[in-house]
Amino acid sequence: MVDDDITNLAIAKNDLAGVYDVFTAPSGRKLFQLLEKLTPDLILLDVEMPEMNGYEVIEDLKNNEVTSDIPVIFLTANIDPENEVKGLSLGATDYITKPFSRELLLKRIEVHLLVEAQRKELKNYSQNLEIIVEKQTRKISELQNAVLKTVVELVESRNNAANGHIERTQNLLGMFVDFLLEHGVYSDEISTWDINQFVASSQLHDIGKVSIKDSILLKPGRLTSEEFEEIKKHAANGITIIEEIEGYTPDNSFLKHAKILAGSHHEKWDGTGYPYVLKGEEIPLQGRLMAIIDVYNALTNDRPYERTLTHGEAVKVIKDGMGTHFDPELAGIFLEHEKEFANCCSGGSGNR
Repeated sequence: MVDDDITNLAIAKNDLAGVYDVFTAPSGRKLFQLLEKLTPDLILLDVEMPEMNGYEVIEDLKNNEVTSDIPVIFLTANIDPENEVKGLSLGATDYITKPFSRELLLKRIEVHLLVEAQRKELKNYSQNLEIIVEKQTRKISELQNAVLKTVVELVESRNNAANGHIERTQNLLGMFVDFLLEHGVYSDEISTWDINQFVASSQLHDIGKVSIKDSILLKPGRLTSEEFEEIKKHAANGITIIEEIEGYTPDNSFLKHAKILAGSHHEKWDGTGYPYVLKGEEIPLQGRLMAIIDVYNALTNDRPYERTLTHGEAVKVIKDGMGTHFDPELAGIFLEHEKEFANCCSGGSGNR
């Protein structure tokens, strides 16, 4: 209790003795000295005091993280609606007029301590609930990732992809995004993405290959024109497969990125790609990024139908494709950091 009238302090302490532990302070300054040693469950605060009035005291209390949640009941002999509104707006929980009766004072304190106890209980419940939800969400996410990885590895095994292709693709793509942000290239668009989800979604870029016959997908030699037309369908088929999954999990940014990657990573800057013959910036940025990573990954790793190229040879292919196959600005960033890409990882998959 804080009051500059020593008599009021003595009366209140006597009234509350035996029910509560009561600490008294004759001024706001003394209150703050007391608060350095203890944290009360409730403060009874006189409004009109010299040096520092009750309104100034409560402002300081509410601006301090340690004391901001302590309920404050104003004690006043001045019954003025305007002052009551001011006190309540500053964070007071109640007003008690002086002189007060012991029964009223005890009942008001009891009510507000009960409310505060319930608030703390609700806060603890909410925090515990967040922890439980976070744990369950993490378990579900781990399960989803395990299922996803199994499905993607199945797709890649049908294509005779080298071991570690999935992880390699994600590492290369993640590096590429970091370099773009470092140079401020397409950073406005990239900043709207959840980058972790975008990189993870690259696992599904070739999901459409599940629809391609083994006789074509695993053919050791060059494809005929008819066979190549058939394998080109995997891009559009990938979109269809992911759209079916989206039907069960709408508004999923992971799947939105995956669908874009599946359907656009074989488009070319000059409009000669597939499946939609998009040109330039008509091709989504995700697909333009993946086009470079997918080609580099394919050229530098084992393929059943063509020899593996050295890093330098693959870089030359990227350079020669600037402005035709690849977005020239993206390709420029890739070439500027080609040594980092070379050091990142090795091994990959076919790029039919």
